[in-house]
Amino acid sequence: MELINSDFTRRHICNSIILFLIITIFAFQSRAQDVKPVSIEIDLKKEKGPIKPIWSWFGYDEPNYTYMKDGKKLLSEISQLSKVPVYVRAHSMLVTGDGVAALKWGSTNAYTEDKDGKPVYNWTIVDKICDTYIERGMKPIAQIGFMPEALSSHPQPYRHFWKPGDNYNDIYTGWAYPPKDYAKFAELVYQWVKHSVEKYGKKEVESWYWELWNEPNISYWKGTTEEYIKMYDYSADAVKRALPTAKVGGPEVTGPNWDVSAKFFRAFLDHVTKGKNYVTGKIGSPIDVLTFHAKGSPKLVDGIIRMDMGTQLRDMDKGFEIIASYPTLKNLPIIIGESDPEGCAACSEDVSPQNAYRNGTMYSSYTAASFARKSDLAQARGVNLLGAVTWAFEFEDQAWFRGFRDLATNGVDKPVLNVFRMFGMMQGTRVDVKQNLAYNFLKVRDESVRGEPDINAFASKDQKVAAVMVWNYHDDNKPAPDSPVDIHVKGITAQRVLVHHYRIDQKFSNSYEVWKKMGSPKNPTAEQISTLEKAGQLQLLSSPEWINVKNGELVMQFPLPRQAVSFLKITW
Repeated sequence: MELINSDFTRRHICNSIILFLIITIFAFQSRAQDVKPVSIEIDLKKEKGPIKPIWSWFGYDEPNYTYMKDGKKLLSEISQLSKVPVYVRAHSMLVTGDGVAALKWGSTNAYTEDKDGKPVYNWTIVDKICDTYIERGMKPIAQIGFMPEALSSHPQPYRHFWKPGDNYNDIYTGWAYPPKDYAKFAELVYQWVKHSVEKYGKKEVESWYWELWNEPNISYWKGTTEEYIKMYDYSADAVKRALPTAKVGGPEVTGPNWDVSAKFFRAFLDHVTKGKNYVTGKIGSPIDVLTFHAKGSPKLVDGIIRMDMGTQLRDMDKGFEIIASYPTLKNLPIIIGESDPEGCAACSEDVSPQNAYRNGTMYSSYTAASFARKSDLAQARGVNLLGAVTWAFEFEDQAWFRGFRDLATNGVDKPVLNVFRMFGMMQGTRVDVKQNLAYNFLKVRDESVRGEPDINAFASKDQKVAAVMVWNYHDDNKPAPDSPVDIHVKGITAQRVLVHHYRIDQKFSNSYEVWKKMGSPKNPTAEQISTLEKAGQLQLLSSPEWINVKNGELVMQFPLPRQAVSFLKITW
């Protein structure tokens, strides 16, 4: 009996060991398949045209933040991250008021009238805004808007006091209406341009862009499509009379993939190409630049933030398609006047929980992945994309990391700003990234990123330097294991290169995670603020490293966390 039990026991143990080994082998194979490296090939010899710094464009609703403490600090940092001049677009440059900043509000008091109805021009605040840009080597996208109270055809109520959680329609007050006198409005535009030339010089103002209004196909404009077109003719004529070489354009419509927006956009383009000009009576209108907006649409799905990059890219692609259908306009520069993951920068996380993506690495990885695809879409449509404005700045005197769509909070940079620092180091020529990966620009446009993660790269080369930005992005903000990445850079003409590897993830270039580890202080100490400021800067993943090149090819391997961005600067 003991022998039988012993044999049985031995057989049972052997079978258990065999079963354990089989399970272990299958588990190992499964894990190995799960972490199969993503191989990315960059060929420096396959050029794709000059790098266009479409990322060096920014904008915001509240113009009076421009010259405030944290506004000046952030503008200095933005100007320093780019080797080319940064362009800045702000709303409410002609709105009547005392210049006090508030959410979704700004004013300059540029135009009032005396008791006899004669114009009174006051450029003090407008100059203060433009001076802040010019001092930093930046350029205005001078927005002609909105309507001064004395010119509005429906002036009251005029000043709004909107705050997050209020009805968004409350912001559309007397400033959104057509002028009661188009000639007086045109004279205001003429005087602004003339004053700018006198103050800053002809050459400087020739480098600006002048545009009319913002999103006139929705409630930002309380007039008709035809009234906007009429005001465009008056405005463009005034700009050109003051400075014939000035660059003027529009119409800054919302996402053209919406049929209402597309209809407005086409009506405008039809007019400037073949319509009768309201001022000259001739056919067509002055047009030097074309503008529209493109936004994504995040939402909560089972408590998880889900982004929607595809919606933003479809807006963009439709705008490019519409412009490309006008032969005389196809080659004009295009500025996407607002190009963002969603639509309301001042709608904070506490009232819009889907906006919680803004503080951390989801915003930065989305930005890296989306900007690369903007260039691809424009190239595919054969249009001239000049810039894509990130509609994000800063909000003075607000709670720390409140979840606004901003680049910094209380003077501390958020992770997303470091993506722009990465882009700012890219120059020269764009080079080929082998497209055998999970997504290309068309798949992201049509499907967004809902299946596999989007692990891809954007690369450039210049004299004895190459740059590779690599991201690991997914629309769903769920935890995931790191992805091993193999980078192969071919076409290097040196035996040895110096590599700087920068990183944005949970541990690097991330002030938000540092703030949380501090206990999310509502009033950080001076020492804590200093620590947060350092954490908000772009950081190296490791010390710079000399690496040997074999047969003109550099090979690098590293794990890349979900929603992380790596940047390789390779010099020789």
